[in-house]
Amino acid sequence: MNWKGENMGNTRYQLTESGHEKMPVKLLYVTSARYEGDWPSIKHSHYFTELFYVRKGAGNFIVEDKSFPIIKDDLVIINPHLEHTEKSLDTTPLEYVILGVEGLSFSFGDNQEYTVFNCQNNKHNMMFYFTSMLQEIEQKQKNYELVCADLLEVLIINLIRHADFAFEIAPAQKASRECSRIKRYIDSNISDNITLDTLAEMAHLNKYYFAHAFTDSYGLSPINYLSEKRIQASKELLTATDHSIAEIAQLSGFSSQSYFAQSFRKACGMSAGDYRKMMKKT
Repeated sequence: MNWKGENMGNTRYQLTESGHEKMPVKLLYVTSARYEGDWPSIKHSHYFTELFYVRKGAGNFIVEDKSFPIIKDDLVIINPHLEHTEKSLDTTPLEYVILGVEGLSFSFGDNQEYTVFNCQNNKHNMMFYFTSMLQEIEQKQKNYELVCADLLEVLIINLIRHADFAFEIAPAQKASRECSRIKRYIDSNISDNITLDTLAEMAHLNKYYFAHAFTDSYGLSPINYLSEKRIQASKELLTATDHSIAEIAQLSGFSSQSYFAQSFRKACGMSAGDYRKMMKKT
């Protein structure tokens, strides 16, 4: 009731049916830790993704053979099967929260399998999600698992909104570390002369077992996956550069222009030249 006879504003926002389904991801654990001088810094890896949020302090994060500094409000995301660890500075001890998430991996561009960015401008939201999940896990009140699942999904959506990367639902199978390493090699070396024999040798596995394991993990054989990545790279070159078709075939790793033409038409239903013309019109 408006006792003074003034007009009152009322705004309603209607939600639309988007057909959105919940992400088939699972929060495996939430860990909170603080450096206290007896920290064992040992490289390790997981079959799932980890999100590492620095609450306080500073140190270094090591991924495979690379090291980079981390400070307060940094978020490090590590895709499955990457060896990693962290080292704290004694003068500014690290405090952090880690989420272990199954069924999810991120695409960061440049074929990287990890990223780090500072959340200073969005730290209140980020801290809310991480600390809320931590509190729910610690207190274990009724339906805490549902609350954590919803908080995780909102966190992932906010990450996609505020950062320049995408995510994908990881295969249900737990890809072996060897298969994951070979996949990363393919992603970064599509122009190399790659065969099933060389990939199996790199994985130190029998080539028939390796091909079967890779297909089980990623839904494509190693060679079909390589071909798909090469086609994808060629499409990007056709769209973004003025390289000739022959140059693009070579840069994309195809053994000859004729094989590239055949593969491209089979994959895309048109020639590379027609694809370039179509993309220039859009």
